[in-house]
Amino acid sequence: MTLLSVNLNKIAVLRNSRGGGEPDICKAAQTCIESGCGGITVHPRPDLRHVRPDDVRALAALLRGRVEYNIEGNPFAAARGEYPGLIELAREVRPTQVTLVPDSDGQITSDHGFDLDRDIDRLRPLVHELLDLGCRVSLFVDAEAERFEPAAAIGVERIEIYTGPFAHAFAEGKPRGALAACANAARLAHLAGLGVNAGHDLSQANLGAFKAAVPHLAEVSIGHALIGEALYDGLAATVRSYVQLLQ
Repeated sequence: MTLLSVNLNKIAVLRNSRGGGEPDICKAAQTCIESGCGGITVHPRPDLRHVRPDDVRALAALLRGRVEYNIEGNPFAAARGEYPGLIELAREVRPTQVTLVPDSDGQITSDHGFDLDRDIDRLRPLVHELLDLGCRVSLFVDAEAERFEPAAAIGVERIEIYTGPFAHAFAEGKPRGALAACANAARLAHLAGLGVNAGHDLSQANLGAFKAAVPHLAEVSIGHALIGEALYDGLAATVRSYVQLLQ
């Protein structure tokens, strides 16, 4: 079965828009767990525009020993203010998985993966440090990537396929090419000995087609669409619907 990891960034965005502590990100995580999700994802950024370091720490205490905890971020983004850096956060809370994403400070959301030929030497020491902390390491990659052996060689255990282009193509009624690219990336990663995760703009509308076509799918990370759908149907019911789709 493919694990559902619920990304809670949008809960933090809503809270931050007003200030204070509501909606409570830990209460949201508890609801997701009780509704059957297998993991919680957060993507803290240096500008603190959604999930903050204190959220990362509070969630770690709540999740430990219950479900997987996935922290995403750019390992090259410098520490500043309250943000201690991705590696330092991992050192503090020891999440199940750290997903390395090459997003810049100015990006609204992640929109591309690592170039493994270009970035592998910079990633190597950071991957080793995370492995020493006991974290599984995943790399955010484009579906068009064709060589995953360099990632496996430095200790990376999974890739996360960037599914934004697939979701866009699906919405336009022309998903075949993008879906084939994702399936090919999954097969190549599996041949290289890597597990396969996926995420970005996946929704109830497109997840069934994606799951049916992409082999070896260990985990999907879904936030924006799931939280948006939960405004209409409720968070617990929406999480249960996603879990059912993945079964």
